[in-house]
Amino acid sequence: QVQLVESGGGSVQVGGSLRLSCAASGLWYEPACMTWFRQAPGKERTGVASRRVDATTTYADSVSGRFSISKDNAKNTLYLQMNSLKPEDTAMYYCAATYNCRHDLLLSDRGYNYWGQGTQVTVSS
Repeated sequence: QVQLVESGGGSVQVGGSLRLSCAASGLWYEPACMTWFRQAPGKERTGVASRRVDATTTYADSVSGRFSISKDNAKNTLYLQMNSLKPEDTAMYYCAATYNCRHDLLLSDRGYNYWGQGTQVTVSS
């Protein structure tokens, strides 16, 4: 079975950086899309960065220029480098994957059927 395990979350001050990791196992082949989502308390889960199998990427406007998604295929691990962190970046961050990627659902949780358990990121001023 597919397992996605996130790590790397923690507490950081405004302007700091964190790198999240998502280790994938049980995959039949490389997913068409792997994406990072986040969910703050009382808010909907939203996509922040997506990477397609051809290595093209898409970012939410709120993180563009600050976050960078990448993947180490040899390690089956997806990363999210987060720089210039802001208090509004505070959330639980989830990794998701799908074998059937739809362009219109790249940053929508409706487009993914494999999810990790999440890792908490807290940014304080």
